[in-house]
Amino acid sequence: MKAVAETLGVARSNLIDRLHGRTKPRRCYHKAQDAAVVPRITALVTARPTYGYRRITAILNRQLRSEGLAQVNHKRVYRIMKAHSLLLARKYTERPEHVHDGKVIVLRSNLRWCSDGFEFTCWNGDIVRGAFIIDAHDREIIAWRAVVNAGISGSDIRDIMLEAVERRFGTYRAPSVIEMLTDNGSPYIAKDTQIFARQLGLKPCFTPVQSPQSNGISEAFVKTLKRDYVQVTPLPDAQTVLRLIGGWIEDYNDNHPHSGLKMRSPREFIAAQTATA
Repeated sequence: MKAVAETLGVARSNLIDRLHGRTKPRRCYHKAQDAAVVPRITALVTARPTYGYRRITAILNRQLRSEGLAQVNHKRVYRIMKAHSLLLARKYTERPEHVHDGKVIVLRSNLRWCSDGFEFTCWNGDIVRGAFIIDAHDREIIAWRAVVNAGISGSDIRDIMLEAVERRFGTYRAPSVIEMLTDNGSPYIAKDTQIFARQLGLKPCFTPVQSPQSNGISEAFVKTLKRDYVQVTPLPDAQTVLRLIGGWIEDYNDNHPHSGLKMRSPREFIAAQTATA
Protein backbone atom coordinates (compact mmCIF):
# COMPACT_ATOMS: atom_id res chain seq x y z
CA MET A 1 0.00 0.00 0.00
CA LYS A 2 2.84 2.37 0.86
CA ALA A 3 4.48 1.88 -2.54
CA VAL A 4 1.17 2.51 -4.33
CA ALA A 5 0.54 5.67 -2.28
CA GLU A 6 4.01 7.02 -3.01
CA THR A 7 3.64 6.28 -6.70
CA LEU A 8 0.27 8.06 -6.88
CA GLY A 9 1.43 10.87 -4.61
CA VAL A 10 -1.49 10.50 -2.15
CA ALA A 11 -1.81 9.63 1.52
CA ARG A 12 -2.13 5.97 2.53
CA SER A 13 -5.14 6.83 4.69
CA ASN A 14 -6.90 8.13 1.59
CA LEU A 15 -6.34 4.86 -0.26
CA ILE A 16 -7.52 2.82 2.73
CA ASP A 17 -10.70 4.90 3.02
CA ARG A 18 -11.37 4.40 -0.69
CA LEU A 19 -10.71 0.68 -0.40
CA HIS A 20 -13.27 0.34 2.37
CA GLY A 21 -15.77 2.77 0.84
CA ARG A 22 -15.49 5.34 3.62
CA THR A 23 -14.74 8.39 1.45
CA LYS A 24 -17.33 11.16 1.50
CA PRO A 25 -18.69 12.30 -1.86
CA ARG A 26 -17.54 15.78 -2.84
CA ARG A 27 -20.28 18.37 -2.80
CA CYS A 28 -20.68 21.18 -5.28
CA TYR A 29 -18.77 24.19 -3.99
CA HIS A 30 -20.64 27.48 -3.78
CA LYS A 31 -20.41 30.85 -2.12
CA ALA A 32 -23.23 32.74 -0.45
CA GLN A 33 -22.38 35.73 -2.67
CA ASP A 34 -23.10 33.72 -5.82
CA ALA A 35 -26.80 34.58 -5.59
CA ALA A 36 -26.01 38.22 -6.32
CA VAL A 37 -24.20 37.55 -9.59
CA VAL A 38 -26.24 34.64 -10.97
CA PRO A 39 -29.00 36.94 -12.37
CA ARG A 40 -26.37 39.18 -13.93
CA ILE A 41 -24.61 36.25 -15.59
CA THR A 42 -27.90 34.79 -16.80
CA ALA A 43 -28.89 38.13 -18.35
CA LEU A 44 -25.53 38.46 -20.09
CA VAL A 45 -25.68 34.93 -21.48
CA THR A 46 -29.21 35.60 -22.74
CA ALA A 47 -28.09 38.82 -24.46
CA ARG A 48 -24.86 37.30 -25.83
CA PRO A 49 -25.49 33.56 -26.27
CA THR A 50 -22.30 33.01 -28.27
CA TYR A 51 -19.96 34.29 -25.53
CA GLY A 52 -17.91 31.88 -23.45
CA TYR A 53 -17.22 32.26 -19.75
CA ARG A 54 -14.12 34.44 -20.19
CA ARG A 55 -15.93 37.04 -22.29
CA ILE A 56 -18.94 36.90 -19.99
CA THR A 57 -16.51 37.56 -17.11
CA ALA A 58 -15.08 40.58 -18.91
CA ILE A 59 -18.53 42.07 -19.57
CA LEU A 60 -19.69 41.30 -16.01
CA ASN A 61 -16.62 42.94 -14.46
CA ARG A 62 -17.14 45.97 -16.70
CA GLN A 63 -20.63 46.34 -15.20
CA LEU A 64 -19.39 45.79 -11.66
CA ARG A 65 -16.62 48.38 -12.03
CA SER A 66 -19.08 50.97 -13.30
CA GLU A 67 -21.19 50.42 -10.17
CA GLY A 68 -18.22 50.49 -7.79
CA LEU A 69 -18.63 46.82 -6.85
CA ALA A 70 -15.99 44.12 -6.39
CA GLN A 71 -15.04 42.16 -9.49
CA VAL A 72 -15.31 38.40 -9.82
CA ASN A 73 -12.76 35.79 -10.90
CA HIS A 74 -13.22 34.00 -14.21
CA LYS A 75 -13.02 30.63 -12.41
CA ARG A 76 -15.99 31.61 -10.27
CA VAL A 77 -17.98 32.61 -13.36
CA TYR A 78 -17.08 29.28 -14.97
CA ARG A 79 -18.29 27.39 -11.89
CA ILE A 80 -21.58 29.30 -11.79
CA MET A 81 -22.21 28.91 -15.50
CA LYS A 82 -21.43 25.19 -15.32
CA ALA A 83 -23.81 24.72 -12.37
CA HIS A 84 -26.61 26.48 -14.29
CA SER A 85 -25.88 24.84 -17.68
CA LEU A 86 -24.89 28.13 -19.27
CA LEU A 87 -21.54 27.07 -20.76
CA LEU A 88 -21.06 26.86 -24.50
CA ALA A 89 -20.88 23.40 -26.04
CA ARG A 90 -17.34 22.43 -26.95
CA LYS A 91 -16.48 22.36 -30.64
CA TYR A 92 -13.73 20.20 -32.04
CA THR A 93 -12.20 21.13 -35.38
CA GLU A 94 -9.34 19.69 -37.34
CA ARG A 95 -6.07 21.59 -37.56
CA PRO A 96 -5.93 23.59 -40.83
CA GLU A 97 -3.83 22.10 -43.59
CA HIS A 98 -1.96 25.32 -44.37
CA VAL A 99 -0.16 26.66 -41.30
CA HIS A 100 1.11 30.24 -41.29
CA ASP A 101 4.07 30.97 -39.03
CA GLY A 102 4.47 34.64 -39.91
CA LYS A 103 3.95 37.49 -37.47
CA VAL A 104 0.72 39.42 -38.07
CA ILE A 105 0.21 41.24 -34.74
CA VAL A 106 2.29 44.42 -34.36
CA LEU A 107 3.56 46.38 -31.35
CA ARG A 108 1.43 49.51 -31.72
CA SER A 109 -1.54 50.89 -33.61
CA ASN A 110 -1.28 52.19 -37.18
CA LEU A 111 1.66 50.03 -38.18
CA ARG A 112 -0.38 47.40 -40.04
CA TRP A 113 -4.00 47.41 -41.12
CA CYS A 114 -5.71 44.29 -42.45
CA SER A 115 -8.67 44.02 -44.80
CA ASP A 116 -10.95 41.24 -45.96
CA GLY A 117 -14.50 40.62 -47.08
CA PHE A 118 -17.57 38.92 -45.62
CA GLU A 119 -20.72 37.47 -47.11
CA PHE A 120 -24.00 36.06 -45.81
CA THR A 121 -27.48 35.34 -47.17
CA CYS A 122 -30.73 36.84 -45.91
CA TRP A 123 -33.90 34.83 -45.40
CA ASN A 124 -35.42 36.15 -48.64
CA GLY A 125 -32.35 35.14 -50.65
CA ASP A 126 -30.63 38.53 -50.80
CA ILE A 127 -26.86 38.26 -50.53
CA VAL A 128 -24.99 40.87 -48.51
CA ARG A 129 -21.28 41.28 -49.18
CA GLY A 130 -18.95 43.64 -47.41
CA ALA A 131 -15.35 44.62 -46.73
CA PHE A 132 -13.63 46.21 -43.75
CA ILE A 133 -10.31 47.51 -42.45
CA ILE A 134 -9.10 46.41 -39.00
CA ASP A 135 -6.01 47.53 -37.09
CA ALA A 136 -3.66 44.59 -36.40
CA HIS A 137 -2.77 45.92 -32.93
CA ASP A 138 -5.90 47.36 -31.31
CA ARG A 139 -8.39 45.31 -33.42
CA GLU A 140 -10.73 48.26 -34.07
CA ILE A 141 -12.81 48.14 -37.24
CA ILE A 142 -11.86 51.50 -38.71
CA ALA A 143 -14.00 51.50 -41.87
CA TRP A 144 -16.37 49.20 -43.74
CA ARG A 145 -18.71 48.96 -46.73
CA ALA A 146 -21.55 46.57 -47.63
CA VAL A 147 -23.48 46.00 -50.85
CA VAL A 148 -26.49 43.88 -51.83
CA ASN A 149 -26.52 41.22 -54.57
CA ALA A 150 -23.24 42.53 -55.99
CA GLY A 151 -19.53 42.17 -55.45
CA ILE A 152 -17.22 44.52 -53.60
CA SER A 153 -15.47 46.64 -56.21
CA GLY A 154 -12.10 48.33 -56.29
CA SER A 155 -13.92 51.63 -55.82
CA ASP A 156 -15.45 50.33 -52.56
CA ILE A 157 -12.00 49.30 -51.30
CA ARG A 158 -10.55 52.69 -52.15
CA ASP A 159 -13.42 54.38 -50.33
CA ILE A 160 -12.80 52.50 -47.09
CA MET A 161 -9.05 53.13 -47.37
CA LEU A 162 -9.69 56.87 -47.55
CA GLU A 163 -12.25 56.71 -44.76
CA ALA A 164 -9.82 54.80 -42.52
CA VAL A 165 -7.05 57.35 -43.01
CA GLU A 166 -9.44 60.24 -42.37
CA ARG A 167 -10.82 58.65 -39.20
CA ARG A 168 -7.43 57.82 -37.72
CA PHE A 169 -5.53 60.98 -38.70
CA GLY A 170 -8.07 63.62 -39.74
CA THR A 171 -6.27 64.13 -43.04
CA TYR A 172 -5.92 62.55 -46.47
CA ARG A 173 -2.52 60.93 -45.90
CA ALA A 174 -1.06 58.85 -43.09
CA PRO A 175 1.84 60.55 -41.27
CA SER A 176 3.98 57.41 -41.72
CA VAL A 177 3.75 54.35 -43.94
CA ILE A 178 1.17 51.77 -42.84
CA GLU A 179 1.22 48.24 -44.19
CA MET A 180 -2.11 47.24 -45.75
CA LEU A 181 -2.42 43.43 -45.56
CA THR A 182 -5.05 41.82 -47.79
CA ASP A 183 -5.68 38.68 -49.80
CA ASN A 184 -5.20 38.49 -53.57
CA GLY A 185 -8.76 39.43 -54.50
CA SER A 186 -9.20 41.52 -57.64
CA PRO A 187 -10.43 44.68 -55.80
CA TYR A 188 -7.19 44.71 -53.77
CA ILE A 189 -4.66 43.87 -56.49
CA ALA A 190 -6.18 46.28 -59.01
CA LYS A 191 -3.63 48.81 -60.27
CA ASP A 192 -5.85 51.77 -59.38
CA THR A 193 -6.24 50.47 -55.82
CA GLN A 194 -2.50 50.02 -55.32
CA ILE A 195 -1.71 53.49 -56.69
CA PHE A 196 -4.42 55.06 -54.51
CA ALA A 197 -3.16 53.20 -51.44
CA ARG A 198 0.35 54.58 -51.89
CA GLN A 199 -1.04 58.09 -52.32
CA LEU A 200 -2.69 57.68 -48.90
CA GLY A 201 0.54 56.48 -47.29
CA LEU A 202 -0.45 52.81 -47.28
CA LYS A 203 1.88 50.04 -48.42
CA PRO A 204 -0.05 47.18 -50.10
CA CYS A 205 0.93 43.70 -48.83
CA PHE A 206 -0.66 40.44 -49.96
CA THR A 207 -1.02 37.05 -48.30
CA PRO A 208 0.59 34.01 -49.94
CA VAL A 209 -1.63 32.01 -52.27
CA GLN A 210 -3.72 29.38 -50.43
CA SER A 211 -2.76 30.83 -47.05
CA PRO A 212 -5.74 32.73 -45.60
CA GLN A 213 -4.25 32.20 -42.13
CA SER A 214 -1.71 34.89 -43.04
CA ASN A 215 -4.54 37.40 -42.63
CA GLY A 216 -5.74 35.72 -39.45
CA ILE A 217 -6.88 38.91 -37.70
CA SER A 218 -9.34 39.65 -40.51
CA GLU A 219 -10.45 36.02 -40.62
CA ALA A 220 -11.06 36.12 -36.85
CA PHE A 221 -13.28 39.20 -37.18
CA VAL A 222 -15.35 37.58 -39.95
CA LYS A 223 -15.85 34.54 -37.70
CA THR A 224 -16.87 36.79 -34.79
CA LEU A 225 -19.27 38.79 -36.97
CA LYS A 226 -21.05 35.65 -38.17
CA ARG A 227 -21.07 33.85 -34.81
CA ASP A 228 -21.98 36.70 -32.46
CA TYR A 229 -24.25 38.78 -34.69
CA VAL A 230 -25.40 37.18 -37.96
CA GLN A 231 -26.34 33.77 -36.57
CA VAL A 232 -28.35 35.13 -33.62
CA THR A 233 -30.22 37.93 -35.42
CA PRO A 234 -33.31 37.73 -37.68
CA LEU A 235 -32.27 38.55 -41.26
CA PRO A 236 -35.51 38.95 -43.22
CA ASP A 237 -34.08 41.04 -46.08
CA ALA A 238 -31.06 43.04 -47.16
CA GLN A 239 -32.44 46.45 -46.25
CA THR A 240 -32.97 45.32 -42.66
CA VAL A 241 -29.47 43.88 -42.51
CA LEU A 242 -27.84 47.02 -43.91
CA ARG A 243 -29.42 49.00 -41.07
CA LEU A 244 -28.02 46.49 -38.54
CA ILE A 245 -24.41 46.13 -39.67
CA GLY A 246 -23.33 49.54 -38.40
CA GLY A 247 -24.70 48.74 -34.95
CA TRP A 248 -22.97 45.36 -34.94
CA ILE A 249 -19.60 46.93 -35.71
CA GLU A 250 -20.07 49.66 -33.11
CA ASP A 251 -20.98 47.02 -30.52
CA TYR A 252 -17.90 45.01 -31.51
CA ASN A 253 -15.62 48.05 -31.19
CA ASP A 254 -17.14 49.19 -27.90
CA ASN A 255 -17.90 45.93 -26.10
CA HIS A 256 -16.35 42.78 -27.60
CA PRO A 257 -13.60 41.48 -25.26
CA HIS A 258 -10.41 40.16 -26.90
CA SER A 259 -8.08 37.72 -25.21
CA GLY A 260 -5.20 39.41 -27.05
CA LEU A 261 -6.22 42.75 -25.50
CA LYS A 262 -6.43 41.34 -21.96
CA MET A 263 -10.20 40.88 -22.33
CA ARG A 264 -10.78 44.52 -23.23
CA SER A 265 -12.73 45.78 -26.20
CA PRO A 266 -10.83 47.59 -28.98
CA ARG A 267 -11.89 51.03 -27.81
CA GLU A 268 -11.23 50.20 -24.16
CA PHE A 269 -7.74 49.15 -25.22
CA ILE A 270 -7.22 52.33 -27.27
CA ALA A 271 -8.41 54.48 -24.35
CA ALA A 272 -6.01 52.71 -21.98
CA GLN A 273 -3.13 53.22 -24.40
CA THR A 274 -3.97 56.90 -24.79
CA ALA A 275 -4.13 57.38 -21.01
CA THR A 276 -0.65 55.88 -20.50
CA ALA A 277 0.97 57.58 -23.51
